[in-house]
Amino acid sequence: MTTAIRKDRPAPAANLRSTTARLRASRRARNRRTAFVAAGLVALLLAVTAASIFLGGVGDVAPGDVVPAAFGLRDGLADYLIFQLRMPRALAALLAGALFGLAGALYQRLIRNPLATPDIVGISAGATAGAASILLLAPTAFAFGPSLAAVAGAFLLVAAVHALSWRRGVDTYRLILVGIGLSAVCTAYTNYLFVVAGEESIAVVMRWLVGSTNGADWAGVRTLAGGLVVCLTVTALLHRPLTRLTLGDQLATGLGTHAGRARVAVLLVGATAAALATSVVGPIAFVSLVSGPIAVRLVGGDRSTALAPLVGAVLVICADVLAQNAPLISPVPTGVLTALLGAPYFVWLILRHKRGAAA
Repeated sequence: MTTAIRKDRPAPAANLRSTTARLRASRRARNRRTAFVAAGLVALLLAVTAASIFLGGVGDVAPGDVVPAAFGLRDGLADYLIFQLRMPRALAALLAGALFGLAGALYQRLIRNPLATPDIVGISAGATAGAASILLLAPTAFAFGPSLAAVAGAFLLVAAVHALSWRRGVDTYRLILVGIGLSAVCTAYTNYLFVVAGEESIAVVMRWLVGSTNGADWAGVRTLAGGLVVCLTVTALLHRPLTRLTLGDQLATGLGTHAGRARVAVLLVGATAAALATSVVGPIAFVSLVSGPIAVRLVGGDRSTALAPLVGAVLVICADVLAQNAPLISPVPTGVLTALLGAPYFVWLILRHKRGAAA
């Protein structure tokens, strides 16, 4: 009887082959799902970008001139309305949304908390304070002043948050609380700048502080495009260390990753992405908060970082189109609309985690 039982048992090699085959089939299915979702988001981006151009007041331009003008092949009114106004605004919304989405996904995966985004941790407030310093006190200092000042402010916030939350390691909730406190300090500093700045500077910056793509130009588009390429490249290089960090510092160190250096690198990439987007379109609220969770629901947690930029781009450009053209509410700054839609989600997320902690 013992011999018969042993004969009925599958061989270890057969078990291994069966498990490997199932893993490969699951990986192929997930790859197909990711490709399908990414293609759908790209198609939606193209459609909404076209809607942003056509719905943005092109009634005085001949229909046949709209597409050529979008590529700079027309002059006069068509060139001004389409190539100088509509195209930069649409592309700025798309690129800024991608940067916000990337920053949020990086912070959420690193800290393993959906509340840990540049908005909540204070990075956006630091970038806003840096950019506002240049825009209000020295608007003509140098060409890329606001962008560089925003990155510098974000980096200072990252260093301060990391240092103040360090106590034999970085505790997630301590980091979030320190970030909220420093965010309030940066907001108070920005408000102080308004007190000492001139009226003309305040009028220029007020709409930007709410978060708006109005007034975006090709210089801002180039800044966003270059920043997105750099941030995506560095994120790809950090994919393996970030994946290991999500398993915990001890296991990541055991697998050969220097946890401290990898964490700082990811924090700086996320800060750079959020700061560059903020320097051009302002602190558009809640995009970094919702992009990551949406990407997780679409393709899973391990691939959410790659998809979150597309989700963020879709959210911002859709919000921008609605902010310009929706009945009853338009025109309003894009940040107003994202705040109205994102705030209820934020409250729901807090209540959900509170119920989970109580259980």
